[in-house]
Order: sequence, then C-alpha cells, then structure tokens
Amino acid sequence: MEDSIRVLLVDDQELVRYGFRLMLEATPGMIVVGEAGDGAEAIAAAQRLRPDVVLMDIRMPGIGGIEATRRITDAHPHTRVLVLTTYDLDEYAFGALGAGAGGFLLKDTRPDGLIAAIRAVHSGDAVVSPRITAKLIEVAAPHLGVRHTTASADDAFSELTAREREIFILIGRGETNSEIAARLFLSESTVKAHVGRVLAKFDLRNRVEAVIRAYELGVVGH
Repeated sequence: MEDSIRVLLVDDQELVRYGFRLMLEATPGMIVVGEAGDGAEAIAAAQRLRPDVVLMDIRMPGIGGIEATRRITDAHPHTRVLVLTTYDLDEYAFGALGAGAGGFLLKDTRPDGLIAAIRAVHSGDAVVSPRITAKLIEVAAPHLGVRHTTASADDAFSELTAREREIFILIGRGETNSEIAARLFLSESTVKAHVGRVLAKFDLRNRVEAVIRAYELGVVGH
C-alpha cells in the first residue's frame, strides 16, 4: 500500500521482532520493511530501506540503540525513531532521545498504544505521555544535552507570536498535534506549521526538547 507507514524493527530478540511484525502487518496502514538484530544492522538497514519509522531497542550487543539512533537520524532526517524502554524509563532511553529519537515507549505498552505511538512519531509528534512528562523532566535533561535556560532562550520565547506561545505551552503539557488542533479549533496542518516555527525559533531538534525547554522556562509547571 503506497501510503502505508514503513517500519523497521530493531531488537536483539528474534521472538520480540516476530511479535511486533505479526501485530503491525495485521494493522491497516502499516508495513514492516525489515528487521535488524543490533545497531550495526539497523544502520545498514535504514540506509538500504529508508523506513519512515524505526522501532528501536536500546540494549543490544555491539552498537547499541543510542548510537544507532544518532547515526540514523543524522543520516536520514526524515526517518523517525521510536525508542523502546523498560518500565522505569532508564537513562539509556533518555540518551536516545538526546540522539534524535522522536519519543519513547514502554515495552509493556498495549498493542493499540504501540500503533498510536508509531503514527504519532510518523506525523511529527513526540511520544511523551502526560503521565510520565514530570518524570521526563526530572531525569532526562542531564542526558539530553538540552541547554539550561539562557538569555537566548528567553529572547526566543519573547519572539513567539501569541498563537505560537499557546502552542508551545500545550507542547510542554505533552499534547499531540491533533489534541492541540481540537483545543484551539485549528486544522492539524496549521498546528504542524506553528510547531515547526516554534522549534526553529528555539533551535530545537524535536518536540521532546521543546517539552524540556517549556519546563526550563517555567511556562508549564512541574
């Protein structure tokens, strides 16, 4: 199917990959284009297959998920990486976010949650659940390498339009483009354009960093 989201599965456990493949291939609008058992294979597969989304495990032999994420996102900016992490949100997952991943997902997430997360990352949203946003802010900032608030960040915030400030705050609260669109009575394409301008003004790579920046500037509470 031409409009299907093309997914690359990366996990060192073949049984895990098999389960994901069965689930995704049974989902309309999803197609698994390949699998990889470690980071080196993932990098080569991403180069060869050019997937839309990479479902990336963290702990693998050889090149791990963090370095693989960094190399893939550097070489292929339009490929989104969705990181798999453990229940306690270990520091390796936050490192992968800093390497350019578009979000993270708990390995025990329900199938419908996985599908929704893949679609969200593919559309440019960050997968940052409101339930764990506070934990993200508490633990992630030192690992993400996002600068602490500076005069330039304050200047960037002052340069936002009123609408962009609204959207920036909602991003900080973990809302997706569709949720923001519904709240502000805008189209998703309009919200996406505003989000792009917000990221550009702050010189941020993705929405995850925007969440961190919103907390650092104090425009959303802990």
